[in-house]
Amino acid sequence: MALARSRRGDSGMNYWPGFVDALSTLILSIIFILTVFVVVQFYLQQEVAGKDTALNRLNAQIAELTDLLSMEKSGKASAEDMLAQLRASLASAESDRDKFKGIAEGAGAGLSAAQGQASELSSQLEGEKKLSARALAQVEILNQQIAALRRQLAVIEQSLAATEQKDKESQARIADLGQRLNLALAARVQELTKYRSDFFGKLREILGNRPDVRVVGDRFVLQSEVFFDVGKAELLPTAKTELDKVGDALAGLEKQIPADLAWVLRVDGHTDVRPISGGAFKSNWDLSAARAIAVVQYLIGKGVSPQHLVAAGFGEFQPIDVAKTEDAYKRNRRIEFKLTER
Repeated sequence: MALARSRRGDSGMNYWPGFVDALSTLILSIIFILTVFVVVQFYLQQEVAGKDTALNRLNAQIAELTDLLSMEKSGKASAEDMLAQLRASLASAESDRDKFKGIAEGAGAGLSAAQGQASELSSQLEGEKKLSARALAQVEILNQQIAALRRQLAVIEQSLAATEQKDKESQARIADLGQRLNLALAARVQELTKYRSDFFGKLREILGNRPDVRVVGDRFVLQSEVFFDVGKAELLPTAKTELDKVGDALAGLEKQIPADLAWVLRVDGHTDVRPISGGAFKSNWDLSAARAIAVVQYLIGKGVSPQHLVAAGFGEFQPIDVAKTEDAYKRNRRIEFKLTER
């Protein structure tokens, strides 16, 4: 610098050194500034890089805090629900407390009464114990009586079994006797049938071969006109003559039939279907019965035993011809003799 000034002094005004100095200073300043800028830029880059790292950390923390906040919100909602439930439970508990408090107060009031009842029950229990002891004694007596009854029942069952056996034997004997009786009755019926045939044959011989007298099965049938006028129950004189013959035949039959054979001669009266108008009889039934009785009474008067005679009236209800003609009416008006078992 001094050299430059000396040269300027020697040669006059020399601007170059100054310019160089200024330019050097400027260049140094620029280099300094650039150096400072570079340093600052380096530090700024480091700072920015640290800021980015911090920003990322902050973002991560913000995200974490956001998650924590959402969890806190859900937890808060759950806590609020739980709080509501706890409040409801608390209200219910308070209500139960008040209720139990009232019950406790009532129980305290009834405790004295319960104590009195307890003492009364205790006395009753003592009485029940005494009664129970007596009942047990009675039960023991009843057990003894039941045992005795069971023994008696066993004896009765044995007797009943023996009785049932005897009853079976008796039933067998009864069945056998019934079979024998049926056979005997069948034999008696056959025997009675024989006497019936003989009796009807004798009547046929006595009464002759008349168109108004006929045998139908096991019955000897005579028309009512042989014995009675129309609508009457008094025997005609000619009927008495015929009944005398029947009486004689019955008297002979009574001597032939064994005394132990139960038999009867049933006299049946029948009318036609035409109703009765006026007269002594209210219905055909009355007329038929009166005619049968008249015949039976006459036979009894002729010496026939009453125990061998039966009178029956059938009215118009047993016709042998259902036609609505005079011949049918005449056939239905009849007196029947039937020899049968009693």
